[in-house]
Amino acid sequence: MNSNLNTPIPTPRSLTGEGLAAAVGIMGSALLVAKRLFAAKPPKPELMSRADFYAELTALKDHIHAGHLMILEKLDVNHRELLAALERQANRISALESGLARVDERTSKGGRASS
Repeated sequence: MNSNLNTPIPTPRSLTGEGLAAAVGIMGSALLVAKRLFAAKPPKPELMSRADFYAELTALKDHIHAGHLMILEKLDVNHRELLAALERQANRISALESGLARVDERTSKGGRASS
């Protein structure tokens, strides 16, 4: 046993700023690598066969075609309604014109006779 009382007590070494930054960087990198390695990977999508793809494509095409036919039918109905309304308006205008022509005829004959 050493009986010398003047022996220096060893002091723990302190880390400098650069050393501390390097240690934190190493720890952070290790955590990121561990996270990437042990993270749950998303499942791969199930691949579809060419026949299934074409079947889905045909179904989609039929659905779009049915919607297109429905829109065409609505347009046809609206067109017929507009033509019928236009015909009614034309009949009303013709009746008003003939009535106005009779009134004009009466007033022009009556006006000339009284002068």
